[in-house]
Formats: sequence, structure tokens, C-alpha cells
Amino acid sequence: MRTELRELARVQMGYSFRTRLELMEPGEIAVLQMRDLTDENRVDCSGLLRIEMEKLKEHHLVKPGDLVFRSRGQVSTSAILTEDPGKAVVAAPLLRIRVNSQSVLPEYLHWFINQPTAQAFLASRAKGTAQKMISKQALESLEVCVPPLDRQRTIVELAVLVEEEQNLMNRLAGKRRQYVSTIMMQLVEGE
Repeated sequence: MRTELRELARVQMGYSFRTRLELMEPGEIAVLQMRDLTDENRVDCSGLLRIEMEKLKEHHLVKPGDLVFRSRGQVSTSAILTEDPGKAVVAAPLLRIRVNSQSVLPEYLHWFINQPTAQAFLASRAKGTAQKMISKQALESLEVCVPPLDRQRTIVELAVLVEEEQNLMNRLAGKRRQYVSTIMMQLVEGE
């Protein structure tokens, strides 16, 4: 089944702050910013800025399973929120994607958005020259292929295994470089 993203999820603009976040009063509301999204497309909640917000509406709050989409810059991928940040909002220019359909898993939608085909579609609809921007409407019009839930779970499990394998390979390559460097230094020193 193919359907547009708007049929599967609600896309919401990030909260637009009128003042620099660093100048705001510290408080209990966490703010997810571009800097909190990792290269592995996860949301890192360990260093979230916390501020005081008075006029916060319930629909602005994020929850685990929400996707956070990078709408500006060279990278236009989504990151998934896997941990509970407590009371938290997404800051503009990020977009929040919340699945509202029983036919798609948030983890699958996250994987799908980050695939080359979806990325090519989004890149073709980017506006701007120096600073690329994907509009909410362009993201909502992304056509998503939605297989049965059991197949989605299999895809997500495979994606996790591939990511783990890549991380292990990178660690192994680093250890190999370190080992070879040690041997070469021993050769230099004549041991």
C-alpha cells in the first residue's frame, strides 16, 4: 500500500521562540534542538536545555516514538525519540512527526524517511540555494510504501542489526589502526 505521509502521521512545526533560548529563564521544559540530533538519527536527551515556558499547550509536547525532522540544512533526515525527555518541545526549524495510524510503526516510518528514495523526493522539493529547506507541505506529500506490520517489524529489526554491525566494524577498524600504529612505532624505535 502506498499513501502520503499526511495520511499516516501529523506533522507539526517546531515551536518558534522569540528570544534566544540561552537568554531565557531556566525551568522545567526541555527543548529539543538541531544539536540534540545525533549522526545515528537518534535524539540525545542527555544535554537538553531546560527553560521556563508559560503558554505551553499540550499539542506542543513530544513523547517517545515521535520523529524529529531536520527541515533545514544539508541533511534532511528524521531522528527518533526513544527515551522520555519529560515535558519537552521541539524548536523550529525542526518538525515533529507523530504517527496517528495503526497501519505504520514509528520506527518503520523513521527508517523509510531516511532511505535514498525518500531523501531524493525531499531533495527535489527543497527550496533555497545556500540554505536548503523542506517545507511541512513537501514532507506531508512524501509517498510512503506501507507493508504489513509484521514486515515492518522485520525491516526495523534488520535495520538495527545493520547499524550495530556498522558500529562494530568502525570500532574494529579503529583498533586495527591503533595496533598497526603501535607496531610501526616499535619498528621506529628499533625494538
